Amino acid sequence: MHETLLPREFLGGRLRRLHSRDRAAFQAYRSLPELGRYQGWSPMSDAEAHAFLDEMHRAPLFTPRQWVQLGIAKPESDELVGDIGLCLSEDGTCGEVGFTLEPSQLLFAATSVARVVAITDERNRPSIKLLERVGFGFVESRQVVFRGEPCTERAYELPRSDG
Repeated sequence: MHETLLPREFLGGRLRRLHSRDRAAFQAYRSLPELGRYQGWSPMSDAEAHAFLDEMHRAPLFTPRQWVQLGIAKPESDELVGDIGLCLSEDGTCGEVGFTLEPSQLLFAATSVARVVAITDERNRPSIKLLERVGFGFVESRQVVFRGEPCTERAYELPRSDG
């Protein structure tokens, strides 16, 4: 049902399913310590990455409480440059994203979520700037332990604006 939404073009990029052919690019950016520092994932072996990409290629979109990763590609070459995780709350009223670009368009187009929530470490200034630039509003800060290290998370929300 939602498969007709992909691929989805945006200014400067394409949102699409991940493929096994993405393994080299996926492994290249996912192995960079500065990218993984604020993420919930850890680097994978090539075999683990291949299995993950295959799983995400087939995973249903917008199943409550189930994360799905989509690829972010260059529109002219379809080269993978990032990925974005999407997850719906159990009741379907809230969507959560792990992002590299403005993620809310697909969630709002495909579901009835009232808002999209994004959470980032306060030290992750590029993510904070991106969230604020695309219209997410700051909601709260909270003290957490992430990967064994105390940190402050900042929560942001983007409300649905189409009624």
